[in-house]
Amino acid sequence: MNHISATVITIGDELLIGQVVDTNSAWIGQALNSIGIWVKRRIAVGDKWDDIWNTLEEEQRVADIIIITGGLGPTADDITKPLLNKYFNGELIIDEAALQNVQQIFARYNRPMIQSNYKQAEVPNTCKVIQNARGTAPGMHFEQKGKIFFSLPGVPYEMQGMMEAYILPELKKRFVATPIRHRTVTTCGLGESFLAEKIKDFETSLPTSIKLAYLPGANIVRLRLTEQLEINRDSVIDEYFNQLQELIPEIIITNEDISIPEAIAQLLLRKNKTIATAESCTGGYIAHLLTAIPGASRYFYGSIVSYDNSVKENVLNVKEETIKTYGAVSEETVIEMAKNVLEIINVDYAIAVSGILGPDGGSPDKPVGTVWIAVANKTITKTQKLSFRYNREKNMEATANNAFNLLRLLIKEVG
Repeated sequence: MNHISATVITIGDELLIGQVVDTNSAWIGQALNSIGIWVKRRIAVGDKWDDIWNTLEEEQRVADIIIITGGLGPTADDITKPLLNKYFNGELIIDEAALQNVQQIFARYNRPMIQSNYKQAEVPNTCKVIQNARGTAPGMHFEQKGKIFFSLPGVPYEMQGMMEAYILPELKKRFVATPIRHRTVTTCGLGESFLAEKIKDFETSLPTSIKLAYLPGANIVRLRLTEQLEINRDSVIDEYFNQLQELIPEIIITNEDISIPEAIAQLLLRKNKTIATAESCTGGYIAHLLTAIPGASRYFYGSIVSYDNSVKENVLNVKEETIKTYGAVSEETVIEMAKNVLEIINVDYAIAVSGILGPDGGSPDKPVGTVWIAVANKTITKTQKLSFRYNREKNMEATANNAFNLLRLLIKEVG
């Protein structure tokens, strides 16, 4: 069956008021896409019976697969299970395997069980139970009118385990979907509208089987080509992806679907080089991005977070007269920061940043959003002045992205 479609429904008032960020539907979308299934819709619904019921009614009319997460806990506000029991004309029964799982978990932590814990093992007798190897709430598999429904816990770790162990294998067994291929390139240095103008002829030349998406971020733009293969037709996405890269070689950070820090980490590892950071306005954020990658100890040695000028002077050895003459946010200051941290930590490359990220602290000559970046090795130092218009969080992200890109350009220049 071709062009299988799915709807992902996430349940919980906390999602609608922004108290919890919905990462589940993004993860599920990627997982389904990897086996050739399109997510037609992603819907968040509050803890209201009628809203959930009506959403199920609507989505089974337009999707082949409906995946629900959330609302399976032991408290009164968790209404997904009783609702699904009624929706599929079932009767709640104790699933012995699920009960044994709950009992084992409580015994492992030497905790007593109360009645609501036993209810975790209740499931409608009209479902196939999906056992939860990572938690207490079992999942449920229903079928109705040729449509498949899965209900999973909202805890991401538990949901992902059940998707990987049961749902994805089940769907691959049930459906022969045409593969979906993506190729993504991440760019820095050209805004979305200018980039679109630069590649407009390429975009109009794309066949109907390939779609181009612009994914703007903090001073970066990712370009994604998507191809849904047709039976008995060869893939052509690589050919067009190569054409795209030839049009914008100077602004490409990576042509893999990975984060910018991952791309920099791969570059450093490939060159067998090390790095340290000297950070003022970013407060260690750049170091955090690098160390969040497994194996960071092979290329990242350390960071000096010199948020106050006294730390710049006493720890980073920035000259007092440099800061007095040019200010902490200046080319002269970040040059000294980069060169000095390079020597202090004894690495091959260094990144230094100083700026005013907001929302206040700016001046007429250095308004909020002003950032200076320096990158250096033992012989070359490159600098860049930037002016951002975002909020504090986005300004920090944009600073990191541009710092990584400037480092990439320096490494490319060195060879």
